Amino acid sequence: MRRSLLLIAALASATQAQAKAKPPVGFDATMPVPAAPPRAADGAIFSAAVGYAPLVTGQRARAVGDPITILLVESTSTSKTAGSKTAKNGDFSITPPTSGPLSFLNPNALNASGQSSFKGDGSATQTSSLSGTVGVTIAEVRPNGTALVKGEKRMLLSQGQEWIQFSGIVRLADLDEDNRIVSTRVADARIEYAGNGAIQRASREGWLQRFFNMITPF
Repeated sequence: MRRSLLLIAALASATQAQAKAKPPVGFDATMPVPAAPPRAADGAIFSAAVGYAPLVTGQRARAVGDPITILLVESTSTSKTAGSKTAKNGDFSITPPTSGPLSFLNPNALNASGQSSFKGDGSATQTSSLSGTVGVTIAEVRPNGTALVKGEKRMLLSQGQEWIQFSGIVRLADLDEDNRIVSTRVADARIEYAGNGAIQRASREGWLQRFFNMITPF
């Protein structure tokens, strides 16, 4: 009885924690590195310290703090089927002698047979998709031409809060002229779409129903 009460209390506290779920930390926008103070005038036209953009690269994102737009085009589909079937048969029989002290035995009483069979089938199918856009910033530029990006989008709606968080490694050469890249070209991508509020609570089972589902033998 005490164990059941503890389980009910744990489920109730888990439900409250889900209702008050908050976005994980660590996806805040990265601020750009402070620019070096302008050097003294020396008569030169070019000075990288004042934010000059070379003609070759233009305004393409390439420094820490630069914004990038991630085009979410995620779509996954999985399917798995398993089956197993076994069968086994066996017979055993003894024929007693027709004369002698064992002649009274009935031949049909000494026959035995046995068989066993098993058949099992299982299947699972899952399909998910995510589309949209989310803005991120470059958090780290690496020598091999890649960059670590991270960012989030939060939406406060009338029935709760929703958020999309994204992080991954992009190749700066894959960015288009508008500093966009599809999520399928991001390595080590981490995407989280979640929320809280009345709609999320309504889509989940109650804690008492989950408790009975855990202990039911059927």
